[in-house]
Amino acid sequence: MNEEINSRLYQEGMTLAPIKKRGMAFFIDEMLLSLLLIIALGDSFFNAKTVEEMIILTNTFVLEYMVMKVVYQAFFVMQYGATLGKIVMKIRVVEIDTMQKPNVIVSLNRAIVRVISEMLFYFGFVWGLMDPARQTWHDKSAKTLVVNV
Repeated sequence: MNEEINSRLYQEGMTLAPIKKRGMAFFIDEMLLSLLLIIALGDSFFNAKTVEEMIILTNTFVLEYMVMKVVYQAFFVMQYGATLGKIVMKIRVVEIDTMQKPNVIVSLNRAIVRVISEMLFYFGFVWGLMDPARQTWHDKSAKTLVVNV
């Protein structure tokens, strides 16, 4: 791991969030967002008679769903330093330079690159499994770390 990152974590008394905690936070967030999508689609979703109709309906709202994910991620990370999933798992996002919660630009950058990484078969997330600082593509792009609370 980069000595600067290691030093900053030590000075602030912080530790990197384990992969398992990040994975659980991801799962919680995805379940919440999926529930919101189902609620947003409302009757249309429940009136679908076949799996194919559900898939077609869901595909119709892909862009809106991506925007919803960006807004969700950016808002919660900017406002609280963590999404609801991260709050439950007691982890948060910090900027490497300040070791504070990210500002609006950093949060938006992180959220957009996160969604792009999802569209690219989650390769950015796999990268985080191999990175010594556990930084995914969206963490590297935004210069952030995910730490234990």
